[in-house]
Amino acid sequence: MAKIYIPYGSVEGQTAQIAEYIAEVIRAHGHEADTGDLKRSGDTLPGGYDGVIVAASVHMGKHEGFVADFVRKNRGELERLPSALVSVSLAAHGDEESAEGYVAKFEEETGWRPAHVGIFGGALLYTHYNFIKRQLMKKITRDKGSPDLDTSRDYVYTEWDGVKHFTEDFLAGLAAPAG
Repeated sequence: MAKIYIPYGSVEGQTAQIAEYIAEVIRAHGHEADTGDLKRSGDTLPGGYDGVIVAASVHMGKHEGFVADFVRKNRGELERLPSALVSVSLAAHGDEESAEGYVAKFEEETGWRPAHVGIFGGALLYTHYNFIKRQLMKKITRDKGSPDLDTSRDYVYTEWDGVKHFTEDFLAGLAAPAG
């Protein structure tokens, strides 16, 4: 049985939901999993884990600075342990080139090149935004040619089956003998 740590950075909550879902998948496969909100838990990687899946959302074209700080501080451990990056962005829904570019920029900023990377769509949470942010997000969405302009509802782009398969592939890699 493996024990996996899932530290995450989430601004509006979708990445937190994805991290919790990853933990549920891990537990369903008979392993232990703990999530940690890096805004609250600090930038220290706790000991005693067999693997780490770092989850971070993208805003304004960048992953959160505090997630990058966590990765830089713990890079040695992340390179020693089986580890993965989960990148969550609106770009992952329809603009894969930009979503992949965010990951490349994060890898360049932190020096960490995770063996496993999952890129997943986030959510457009109009009902959670204040008036100004709602209008700004609607304009950005319209400019990208998306029909998702009804600000009275939310749009979730996360492909949960993809998150499940990514997590299962990560777990399978833990069980595989080192090459």
